[in-house]
Amino acid sequence: MIDYSLYVIANQDLQKNRTIIEVIEEIIQGGATIIQLREKNLPTRTFFEEAQTVRKITKKAGIPLIINDRLDVALAVNADGVHLGEEDLPLKYARKIAPHFIIGYSTDSIDQAREAEKDGANYLGVGSVFPTKTKIDAGMAIGTQKLEEIKRAVSIPVIAIGGITLENLPKVIQSGVDGVAVISAIISAESPFEATKKFRYVIDSFRKAKKC
Repeated sequence: MIDYSLYVIANQDLQKNRTIIEVIEEIIQGGATIIQLREKNLPTRTFFEEAQTVRKITKKAGIPLIINDRLDVALAVNADGVHLGEEDLPLKYARKIAPHFIIGYSTDSIDQAREAEKDGANYLGVGSVFPTKTKIDAGMAIGTQKLEEIKRAVSIPVIAIGGITLENLPKVIQSGVDGVAVISAIISAESPFEATKKFRYVIDSFRKAKKC
């Protein structure tokens, strides 16, 4: 059973005074449950070498590693999965190539979410929930009501993404999602470790309250 509760997306353009490897080590120690490596601007060889190093770290920690967009890199470094979007290799073909992979898909509509589930997605990244500068092509923010509607429309896990901060985190969790994907609020923090711990604390507090 994969724990999607704190899904952290890392890339080397956002961290402060640390290497991407140091940041990933910190966020794992802080309580991230799954890591996505997203490098839109690196040459393939550089991305591959970075992903190889990150894979060793996540494997040792027992945390899944997802590679954004690049199925070839994900396969080459023996990652746990790949995350795809509308401009990437069609999901159903990725599933044929890598039947063992965790495959995520980005969506902001019910129809697209249902189609992705039908085509073999293991989980959905839904958003942008709030306005964000991290993803230039994120489109209009969908808000938490639309997030809830998409969650109800599918049976696979839904991960909220886009502009998620400690301040709006409770509202996102209350929508019933299976996890939150966080980028700049953790990666760009002065201490990614402390930022991750704070997210972890809020998520765990809601989990405990739900069980009571």
